[in-house]
Amino acid sequence: MMLASLEPYKERVKTAVDAISVISRGKTVFIGTAAGEPQSLVKELAARANDMADNEIIQALSLFLSPISEEKLKSNFRLNALFIGPEVRSAIKEGRADYTPANLSEMAALLDEKLIRVDYALIQVSPPDQKGNCSLGVSVDITKSAAKGAKYVIAQVNPHMPVTYGDSTIHVSDIDAFVIQDEPLLEWNRPAEEGEDIQAIGKYVATLVDDGSTLQIGYGSVPDAVLQSLMDKKDLGVHSEMFSDGLLPLIESGVITGKKKSYHAGKIVASFALGTHRLYDYINCNDLFEFYPSSYTNSPCVIRQNRHMVAINSALAVDLTGQVCADQLENEFYSGIGGLADFMRGASMSKGGKSIIAMPSTAQKAAISRIVPALPEGSAVTVNRCDVHYVVTEHGIADLRGKTIEQRSLELIEAAHPKFRAALLAEAKRVGYVRKDVPLAPFVGKPYPVDIERKIKIKGLPITIRALKAADEEMLRDLFYSLSEKSVYERFMSYEKVMPKEIRNLINLDYETRMVLLAIMKKGKGCEAIGIAAYDTDLRTGLAEVSLAVRDDWQNLGVGTELFNVLAEYAKACKLKGFTAEILSTNVRMLDIFHRPSLKVETKLVEEAIEVRAEF
Repeated sequence: MMLASLEPYKERVKTAVDAISVISRGKTVFIGTAAGEPQSLVKELAARANDMADNEIIQALSLFLSPISEEKLKSNFRLNALFIGPEVRSAIKEGRADYTPANLSEMAALLDEKLIRVDYALIQVSPPDQKGNCSLGVSVDITKSAAKGAKYVIAQVNPHMPVTYGDSTIHVSDIDAFVIQDEPLLEWNRPAEEGEDIQAIGKYVATLVDDGSTLQIGYGSVPDAVLQSLMDKKDLGVHSEMFSDGLLPLIESGVITGKKKSYHAGKIVASFALGTHRLYDYINCNDLFEFYPSSYTNSPCVIRQNRHMVAINSALAVDLTGQVCADQLENEFYSGIGGLADFMRGASMSKGGKSIIAMPSTAQKAAISRIVPALPEGSAVTVNRCDVHYVVTEHGIADLRGKTIEQRSLELIEAAHPKFRAALLAEAKRVGYVRKDVPLAPFVGKPYPVDIERKIKIKGLPITIRALKAADEEMLRDLFYSLSEKSVYERFMSYEKVMPKEIRNLINLDYETRMVLLAIMKKGKGCEAIGIAAYDTDLRTGLAEVSLAVRDDWQNLGVGTELFNVLAEYAKACKLKGFTAEILSTNVRMLDIFHRPSLKVETKLVEEAIEVRAEF
C-alpha cells in the first residue's frame, strides 16, 4: 500500500547507496533532529567516508552515536552542532566538532538567510498521504526550515514515523529522493535519577504552578520529578519546545486539558518529541498534539500569548545576582542554548507568567555548589538575571523577581546547600552584594524549615504561614510601619516611632533556638506580611520567650491564633519545654491565645504587665 501511494514518484525512490552517492565533497549536509534522525541514511553517509572530504555535518541534536564524528574520519566529516547532546560532547571537547550557539527560535533564520548553508538535507518522514504530504512527525523543529532551504533533500520514508498535525508536513514535490526503510525510531529511555533531593525539587516547583497554567518543560530527572508532582493540579496546558513520556500520565489522568490556554486552547504545542515508542504511538494521528517549526513555538512573542506561562528549565550554575549558566562552564561546553533563553524570556513577558530554574544545589557528588558568588572564568551567561523569577533547589525556592542584589543574594544563599552558605555569605559581603552587618546565623544553623509552611484561608483569602527568610527585611519594615500606635505599644510596651533594632535583628535566626514566622498574603505580583510570631529560647530553662503582632485590619480574625499554633508545633518538635511572655494586662487577645488545653499556663501580675509561663 505504501509503494502504491508513491507510484507517481517512483522515479525518485532510490536505494540508500544511490541516494547518498549524489553528495559531493566539500558540501554541507543537514541531518534531522533527535528521534527524527534518519539512521539508515547516516550509516550510509559514514560508509561512503572514503568518497567524502571536508563535508560539514549540521545537526541540532543527535541521539545516535554517529560514526561521522569518529577521530579516524575527521578529514572527511566535521560536525557543526547547534546544540550539544551527550553523544557529541566529547567530540567537541577534543576539537573534532564545532558548536554554533544560537537561540532555537533564531536557527531557522540562520538557515533561511544562508548564514548556515545547507546543500543537502537528510530527513525522516512518514509515508505520504493521498495528497502527497509526508509528516515530519516527532521532529519538525528546524528540520522543515533546513529541508526548505536545502538544494537537495533526501528523505527516509519510515512507517514508524508518527503522523502529526499543526505545521508538520512536507510535500513529496519538495523531496528529491526517497529511501524506503522500515526501522524503529530512536528512543530516549535512560533511567531517571532518583532520590529525595530530586523529588524535593519537583515538589517545590509544583507549588509555583497554579491551576490553569501553561507549561514548558524538558526531559530528564528534574523535569520528570516536577511532572510527577503535578498530579493534583487542574486544567494545565502545554506549549513547549519539546516533551517526553512524562506528560502521558498527566494527560491520561485529566490534569493536562489545555482548556485554560489563551493561545492554541485545548492543544499541546511543541516542535519535537523525544521519548519511547509508547509516546510515539500515542501522538500518531492524535489531534490533541500540534507540531510547529521552532521559529514559531520558541518565539517569545508567541510564548507570551499564553497567560500564566510557566517555563521550567535547568542550569549548570547560578550566581548570586541571578545570572544563569547552562551551556559553557569554565571553558567547557556541556550542552547548548536551545530554547532556554526563548522560554525564560517569553514566560517572563507572559501575563501571570513565571520563569523557573530548577536544579540540584550541588554537583560532583556534593563537592561543589551550583550557586556561586560569581560565574567562573570561561563560563557563559545563558540567561540574563532579569529573566529569572525563581531558582529552585532541594533546599527551597529563591524568589528573585523585583529583588535588590542584596535580597537576591540572600534568597539564593538560603537555597544553596547548607555547607556552602557561610562561605557564600562571606563572599557576598566582601564584594558588597550584602551589608556587612547581616547576621550569619540563618546560614549556619538548621536548614531553612520548608516543611513548616502552611496554607490557610481567612476572609476567603489565601494566607501563607512560613518561616522568616533573611531577604524578608523589607516585609518586616512594611509590617511595622503599618501597625497603629496601640498595636505598637502592646507589642513593645512603648510608642516606637522608628523600627526598633529588635525587629531588625529578627533575621538573626538559627531556626531552632530562635524562630520567626510570618503570615503572608499576595499583593499584586508581590507579597505583604500581615502578622508575625517569634520566639527566643533561654537555654538555661528550655523555655522560649514568645511575641506576636498582627496588622490592625487583620486582628480578631484568627491570624494570631494560626501563627501561635504553628509556632508552638515547631517549638515542641525542637524539644522546647514551653513559652514565656510579658503581656500588657489590657492585651486580652494575646492572653486568650495562651489559654488552651494543650498548655499548662501560669500567670503573674507585675505592675501593668502579666508574666505568662506556658508549658507544653
